Amino acid sequence: MTLSSLDWLVIGLYFAVNLGIGFFYVRKASGSVSDYFISGREVPWWLAGTSMVATTFGADTPLVVTALVYKYGIAGNWLWWNMALSGMLTVFFFARLWRRAGVLTDMEFAELRYSGKPAAFLRGFRALYLALPVNTIIMGWVNLAMAKILALTLGVSKLHAVMFCLALTLIYTAISGLWAVLWTDLLQFILKMTMVIALAVFAVRAVGGMHALEAQVTAHSAGALAFVPDWASGWFVMFLVYLSLNWWASWYPGAEPGGGGYVAQRIFSAKNERHSLGATLWFNIAHYALRPWPWILTALVAVVLYPKQADPEVGYIQVMITHLPASLRGLMLAGFAAAYMSTVGTHINLGASYLINDFYRRFLVAHEDERHYVRASRWASVLVTIIAGVATYYMESVVWAWKFLIAVGAGAGLVFMLRWFWWRINAWSEVSAMTAAAVSSLFLQSRAAGGVVSLLQRMDSNLAAGPLNAEDPHGFAWLMILTTSFTTLSWLVVTFLTPPEPEGKLRAFYERVRPAKVGWGPIARTDDTASRQSLGWSAADWLGGCAMIYCALFGIGKLIFGQTLFGFALLAGAALAGWFIFWDLERRGWETLSS
Repeated sequence: MTLSSLDWLVIGLYFAVNLGIGFFYVRKASGSVSDYFISGREVPWWLAGTSMVATTFGADTPLVVTALVYKYGIAGNWLWWNMALSGMLTVFFFARLWRRAGVLTDMEFAELRYSGKPAAFLRGFRALYLALPVNTIIMGWVNLAMAKILALTLGVSKLHAVMFCLALTLIYTAISGLWAVLWTDLLQFILKMTMVIALAVFAVRAVGGMHALEAQVTAHSAGALAFVPDWASGWFVMFLVYLSLNWWASWYPGAEPGGGGYVAQRIFSAKNERHSLGATLWFNIAHYALRPWPWILTALVAVVLYPKQADPEVGYIQVMITHLPASLRGLMLAGFAAAYMSTVGTHINLGASYLINDFYRRFLVAHEDERHYVRASRWASVLVTIIAGVATYYMESVVWAWKFLIAVGAGAGLVFMLRWFWWRINAWSEVSAMTAAAVSSLFLQSRAAGGVVSLLQRMDSNLAAGPLNAEDPHGFAWLMILTTSFTTLSWLVVTFLTPPEPEGKLRAFYERVRPAKVGWGPIARTDDTASRQSLGWSAADWLGGCAMIYCALFGIGKLIFGQTLFGFALLAGAALAGWFIFWDLERRGWETLSS
């Protein structure tokens, strides 16, 4: 793809503005670790929520959506659409509890909820586990996506692409912490949404408009335009697993059951509980309902124009190269850079927060001044970046990395939710859940699981031979079912074989976070306060939130495909659900959660 001098000027201006924002916030981020990692808890809901949306809009996302549409049609997006159910749980059950906890990172929660050496071990173990292997896998697949984009558009090698992009992102992230990430996220979100909408418009025009696109896609694959897969399709079983297991059982960045990761980080940074709820609600609406369709339309065009693409993930890039007007190519590349930098910048900052706040400061160097830890945080950012660069070099498929991470965390999600509402859970519950999920998932995906797979094939003739493979619909379904079952059984057994947390620790947590009384047994019996979470009304809000998201998502889709009446009916349902949520929160109070 040939770029003009104007294109390069636009790209250069984009990078200059981002670096300028970074340097502007250096002093504000240097006061303390709290300023550096959670912006001093001064962030309004709209900025925190938009930052979450921008972070999930990585350079990898349109490529993954394209690959899913190639293989399964529009319904393939249920791989991530199902996570709206988990996201809405975070909004109504966990966001305000996280904000009340008053912690700097979600790893710090371990020593707020649990006591003694097990709590300390859990905090350190999870900090290293999430900061290094997990965080670098996430950054690795985003790096891989950007490397593919630059290789096709500019002919840049994978190594040089990764080094260049990581270095630029590291500069503004390391020097100025979360403040720079938040404001650059806002700028980047506006730019990349504008460009993906523009690309979708030009792509659809290239195939003759919406009616022509529908006809050509249907000719290529009869069920490709369905929003839900046909029950007779080969991957319907995987769709059922998405809806029945995936959303509550698996840890996944941005959709962690019970909240966590960068979502929790933005919650901690919010001004108060009302802003924390508003931020997570806006994030879920924008992420699931407002943003997907430009990607999907371009992906459908890619299916029509390049039906035999060897690597479906690059179909999106091919459409951009071929059909985007030359005058917009510089802006489009800047948009991809924005998508990349918003995600990687967040994960650099998040990984460094775990390494410094939850390992270095907690276990190695405990009594230095705040400026020392800010300097250490910058060096930790460099370390995380280097390891992610190495991980990228060994990755080949972004979709595979997504599914691998979902499977490795299967079953642990339930304990991450119940720890807020069940007094009996202890530190060893979490340790055993994480360990069992990783070990069982890796075992089932190895050749050592041949005997298990042979047994499963007697029950499921559609299951492919060899280790369970996340790329095979039936293999992924069995991988999720077995990993979740083994993990859940493991942590429940460990929970009942180990002693509960001391009553004093449980009471201190209960009084600080103020969860619902249900599940807190001996602690709740001595509590006479009325201002506790109403699980019934929170559940009603959750159902309303899920209805709002899916009605809006499918309503917009129906309008795009010309089904006007059905589309407006779904949007009316979304508006009604939104009104119910607002009415209930105004009635109960945004902060108190009381009935």
